[in-house]
Amino acid sequence: MDSVSQIALGAAVGVAAMGRRTALWKAAAWGAVAGTLPDLDVFIDHGDAVRNMVLHRAETHAPFWLTLFSLPFAAAVARLHGERALWRRWWLAIWLALVTHPLLDAMTIYGTQLALPFTDRPFGVGSIFIIDPLYTLPLLVGLGAALARGSLRPNAAGLVLSTAYLGWGVAAQQHIERIARASLAEQGIAAERMLVTPTAFNSVLWRVLVVDGASYREGFYSLLDESPQIRFDRFDRGTALGPALAGVDGVRRIADFSRGFYKFSADGPELRITDLRMGQEPFYIFSFVVARQQSDMQAVVPRNAGQRPPLGPAWSWVWRRALGEPLPPPR
Repeated sequence: MDSVSQIALGAAVGVAAMGRRTALWKAAAWGAVAGTLPDLDVFIDHGDAVRNMVLHRAETHAPFWLTLFSLPFAAAVARLHGERALWRRWWLAIWLALVTHPLLDAMTIYGTQLALPFTDRPFGVGSIFIIDPLYTLPLLVGLGAALARGSLRPNAAGLVLSTAYLGWGVAAQQHIERIARASLAEQGIAAERMLVTPTAFNSVLWRVLVVDGASYREGFYSLLDESPQIRFDRFDRGTALGPALAGVDGVRRIADFSRGFYKFSADGPELRITDLRMGQEPFYIFSFVVARQQSDMQAVVPRNAGQRPPLGPAWSWVWRRALGEPLPPPR
């Protein structure tokens, strides 16, 4: 999730865990610090754009390592405030603020390596967009009211509402998945892989991505649509380029990290691999140039050539389509 959401969650969890054992502002401040610390790995340069992507949300997002780190961190906080008798409670608050960060991240589609050091498999539920005001606002309002009034109840209410919203997202995702599978069956499409994720800033309009051999299909469904059917547009995955790029390290990494939701493409002499999970046709956030094709194919240091859609037209389409208007997606 975005930094504001993580800071708000960490602060709210810190206040809830510490209660009135210390000043509310102390609990909120240290919870906010702990809530944002895992994302400091974005400042680590792993050598190229692909590595920077797949190695984000790695060790700093693994509960195993965060648990070990929480012990000296909590001891330092308790000592700083002269509250050594509260060390165990500070440890609980710091630990919860740290581990809820990757757990929230895992609800997005990016991929969070929760089980390190035992496996580097990325986990991503994909039931909430990386920025969703309806998740963040209850946390901010509840925390703000708690600090202003000196009461714990608004903070608890904010945590309950934001957590309930996460549950709503999972339920909506499962509902859309059932509709998508029924639509695919009616159209005679056998899906190898299917992904259901919300579109930007909401949980009403959902994107359905289907991988079908050498092609992929994209469809959209709003919870306000009148018909329980999804129309899919078909696109080529560029699998003919696969054999030539099979030995490229960046290709292997993206293929694994995206869990098979990727495509190959050529833009002049540049050969790309694109993560299909984040974005929508033809705009994708992560599209990496990994090789150049001239007289022969040569691997290059990967760079991200991803694109974002024009904000105004894209937001207008999301808003209108979410309300159930049967608009084709912008291409």
